[in-house]
Amino acid sequence: MDNSERTQALRRRTKQFAGSVVRFYVGLDRRREEISILGKQLLRSGTSVGANYREASRSRSDAEFIAKIELCAQEADKTQYWLELLNEDCGISETQTQPIWDEADELIRIFVTMSQNTQTRRDSK
Repeated sequence: MDNSERTQALRRRTKQFAGSVVRFYVGLDRRREEISILGKQLLRSGTSVGANYREASRSRSDAEFIAKIELCAQEADKTQYWLELLNEDCGISETQTQPIWDEADELIRIFVTMSQNTQTRRDSK
């Protein structure tokens, strides 16, 4: 798989991740204020992962790419945070949140690796 194919595959994957966050959010009982508040935060961070990845994939420099790809990792990490709060403080079961949490974890690992590899390549020039 060449770089362009990898980029397209990750664009699709982050978009699917956003879709899973949206579907999860729609299924929440937002009549409870705490769930509504945390759910909106989850929706923002979970959908921004893919949007930020699209920006990163169009970066004009290694420095810009690193900054944007690290933002992707931060947003995925925030997504995990909101899921943890929904579990621990709102009684949302882990069976409901675990698939999104696991995908966020995998995406974080991918983004961190991409950032490190780009830094290494940039520093060796």
